[in-house]
Amino acid sequence: MSEPVRLDERDIRVLLVEDDDGDAFLVEEHLSLHGSQIRLNRVRTLAEAEREIRGRRVDCVLLDLQLPDATGLDGLRRLREVRNAASVAFIVLTGHDDHQQGVAAVATGAQDYLIKGDVDGRLLGRAIRYAIERLRAEETQRQLDEERLRGEENARLERGLLPSPLLRDPHTTFVARYRAGGATMLVGGDFYDAVQTEDGTMHVVIGDVCGHGPDEAAVGVCLRIAWRALVLSGQPTEVILRTLQQVLLAERLRRGVFATIATISVSPDQQTATMHLAGHPEPLLISGGRAVAVPRDEAGMPLGIDPLASWHPMTVDLPPDWALVLYTDGLIEGRVGEGPERLGVEGLHELIQSQIGQDPRWRSAPHALLDHLIERTEAMHGQRLTDDVAVLLLMSNYRRPR
Repeated sequence: MSEPVRLDERDIRVLLVEDDDGDAFLVEEHLSLHGSQIRLNRVRTLAEAEREIRGRRVDCVLLDLQLPDATGLDGLRRLREVRNAASVAFIVLTGHDDHQQGVAAVATGAQDYLIKGDVDGRLLGRAIRYAIERLRAEETQRQLDEERLRGEENARLERGLLPSPLLRDPHTTFVARYRAGGATMLVGGDFYDAVQTEDGTMHVVIGDVCGHGPDEAAVGVCLRIAWRALVLSGQPTEVILRTLQQVLLAERLRRGVFATIATISVSPDQQTATMHLAGHPEPLLISGGRAVAVPRDEAGMPLGIDPLASWHPMTVDLPPDWALVLYTDGLIEGRVGEGPERLGVEGLHELIQSQIGQDPRWRSAPHALLDHLIERTEAMHGQRLTDDVAVLLLMSNYRRPR
């Protein structure tokens, strides 16, 4: 919301709509004596007033309710519907016996009303400034109300669209951070989820639908929900990925849209993890104060590129103090400084390594590690990241015997 220009920092442009020369002369005299900052322009008909409001800046309209081409409040209603009228304050000029009509004008949308003959220059100038400030206050309040309602709606959307992980193992911790790239969007094309099946296996997915906007967000939500349903039904990961590709091909609104996905399935004894990569960056494994990239020897193509593509599992041995970090490329594609260099996977390794080295107790507040990664990445980028960002951390809470 931009900061409005103060009234004492510019001339105030007032449009007088009055067909009576005598009344118009009095208004002009009052303002010339007591309103040097006010620039007055007069017209005699409502049609002329409509053209003035459409064609140039008008801060305030002084409107007589008895005009050759409009009578009563109809003139006020017509002017308030003209393009640009939303930024114009209206003051209605009434006769001595028209207090009730003045009150009705304020109820119709005018900021104030004045009685002809009871106005001097000081009162008129003050009324004009008051009307403009009142209009600005009303607009500011309207914008604040819209922001509040948008925030409440976003909170409802967040509860509905972002997942509630279905993990029940008390010996593991799952933390997620998600932020859509668009400033006004809540959910982008990135998605994630975490589910523990009846046999104790923990399944985690993270993905990225290419592109930005509500269409990509909708496809991401479809893929996430489909993944959860397929995992809970006990389908093998290879079958799940093939099915997700079918969902993507059916739901995308244009050809060429693809999605990258990484899945991790941690065995019930937490000694191994099975990973599938469909064009997605490899997770990071943290153990013993070190962060290393998980090998991606069997990485496959993104979903939506080749209908006959296949994806092969990769097995990772988990040390007793394991922690896995999964992320989307929005975190690693931010620029480093003003040049073309990107953070990349290696740069992310260094950020994580530096943070866990500086804070040996990071496991007690794992969410702080993810917040630090996003904050440091943005600091290096020099501004808010424009791409969607999702970062997940799944880790063991105990050290099993070696």
